[in-house]
Amino acid sequence: MSETATPAPQAQTPEPLTDEAILARFQRTRNQPTGSQTLGFRMVSVSQATMTVEVAFEARAELLLNPMKQIQGGYLCAMLDECMSVACMVASGMTAVAPTLEMKTSFFRPALPGTLRGVGRVAKWGRKVAFTEGEIYDADGKLLAKATGTAIPTPFQTYKT
Repeated sequence: MSETATPAPQAQTPEPLTDEAILARFQRTRNQPTGSQTLGFRMVSVSQATMTVEVAFEARAELLLNPMKQIQGGYLCAMLDECMSVACMVASGMTAVAPTLEMKTSFFRPALPGTLRGVGRVAKWGRKVAFTEGEIYDADGKLLAKATGTAIPTPFQTYKT
């Protein structure tokens, strides 16, 4: 009696996520980081091909204002950092986080409470470092702040907290 050998199961590489799947993952998450919640973060669109994301921030007066009734600059920096870091995650196909190594921010006009639009992009994805850019716009499309950054993409499974 001859036995037929059963082939060993092959480890399969998961199929890459589509832009739509990544967007849906962000929109349905139930464990959004508290910092993102404070900023009013909501993902609007992603593009792996162009390594960009568009984000909406619901800037709440009771949380983010300085004594001049404008959004404090540190919160705008956090919004820009969020846009750029998430662009790195999207560019990696959701396989890596991207801790920021350095960031430079320029402020062009005061930001007021309400819905702000953030754009993040990866300008260059190197072997060990990603160079990023981000902008924050008001509801009228006026540029409020712009940043450039350097991040170090790190696979999720090896990321140390």
